[in-house]
Amino acid sequence: MQLAFDFPVAPRYSFDNFVVCNGNRTAFEFARRLTDPSAGESVLYIYGPPGSGKSHLLMATGERLGGGEGGAALSCGTLADDVASRGESLVERFQEAPVLLVDDIDLLPDQRRRREELWHLYNEFHSSGRRIVVTGAVPPRELTSVDDHLGSRLLWGLVARMDVSDDDSRRLILKKLADDRQILLPDDVIAYLLVHTRRDLQSLMDAFETLVRRSLTVGRKISLRLVRGGVGSD
Repeated sequence: MQLAFDFPVAPRYSFDNFVVCNGNRTAFEFARRLTDPSAGESVLYIYGPPGSGKSHLLMATGERLGGGEGGAALSCGTLADDVASRGESLVERFQEAPVLLVDDIDLLPDQRRRREELWHLYNEFHSSGRRIVVTGAVPPRELTSVDDHLGSRLLWGLVARMDVSDDDSRRLILKKLADDRQILLPDDVIAYLLVHTRRDLQSLMDAFETLVRRSLTVGRKISLRLVRGGVGSD
């Protein structure tokens, strides 16, 4: 069993390709502040519903802070049953890491050993002045599976909510996806996708990619007639 669930800081997740909109603007600005040494901030907690882009911003912040070169990246949704199975604590394993990234902390199993391990890891990074970024589905006060001390400490840092389920935010995301691929995406196609895809970010991105592949396969430009061929799901 793995002691922790390392995931690499993917280069494709960066500040440059993060779409800033009303639903995530505060979180984005807080993330940028965290990466500014002169700001004096060391902890950022981002929360919001699944598919709102929390992991993207987490990874982008880690990439900017040097997390791609040995950062401690943990996904609580896939934590192994025995955190000590490899004979070392999380603190020992990540003692040289420049930044701590913890995704989906609300999914941390509600077990004493697990809570204590994460609390000690947080303390190690915080006391040494290293940056910490944590994501979850709920505000810090509503986290039930973490140590009470950790929940309180998260409130001391920067806290921001993300939600891109509004149509204006989703429209901006679609336009950004199209611009990045140098693809012309008509307004009526965007309006159709907003109605016929689920409201989470991943579903929207999947629908866009399906439409692009369909366009390339049939050799036709993207149009409302093309998108009505089956892209999206209710």
